[in-house]
Amino acid sequence: RKVQRDNISGRKVRWLTNSNTIKNGPVIFFGNEFFDAIPIKQFKKKNGLFYEKFLQKEGKHKIKIILKKALKTDLKQIKKYKAINNSKFIEYPKKGFEELNWISKKIKKMGGGILLIDYGYHRHENKNTLQSIKSHKKNNVFDNVGQADITSLVNFGLLKNYFTQNKMKVNKIVSQSFFLKKLGILNRAEILANKMSFKDKSDLYLRLQRLLDARYMGELFKVIFAYKNKTKMPLGFI
Repeated sequence: RKVQRDNISGRKVRWLTNSNTIKNGPVIFFGNEFFDAIPIKQFKKKNGLFYEKFLQKEGKHKIKIILKKALKTDLKQIKKYKAINNSKFIEYPKKGFEELNWISKKIKKMGGGILLIDYGYHRHENKNTLQSIKSHKKNNVFDNVGQADITSLVNFGLLKNYFTQNKMKVNKIVSQSFFLKKLGILNRAEILANKMSFKDKSDLYLRLQRLLDARYMGELFKVIFAYKNKTKMPLGFI
């Protein structure tokens, strides 16, 4: 928060610690690499039944994966979503949906929407995407516990299912490259580059490449905007 205050000083900004303090709308919620960091549940189908994956500690340093019969309450929720209900392996963001529940209620009551940008997929079969990253490199999930980031790829098809189930509208899921280009990032970069030194200009275009190139974040990152039905279609998606 201190870094934010330093970078946006002089502007009228208020930090909220409780969602109940949001009284007036419309509201726009924004999450960048937020959803991938929320814990997920994993389920595996075996002999016609679903089991949930758990981690069990053995001794001081060993961890093993065990399966327990899935709770009926979880399976009931999963069956609502066509993006995953026929899969043999399921990643279900139960905690993430709990966060989206109160956000969706605010949007439906006050108007507005939620924009999520994250790395993920929306046309593949559900699969195990849990991964650990340490120093920008892949790391065994069971190694360097507490010192590495544990994340999962976001299932954007499932997110779309969630929003439509909650009577919100989603027109399109697009790549980060598509979204930023439609918003005019290339034109903006050209304007900024005209006033830069050669060194700063090179740095700008390297950053631009990382954001837009398919080999980096351009296609891996997806963008979704869910909104109250009466809200107009936003820029960046058409």
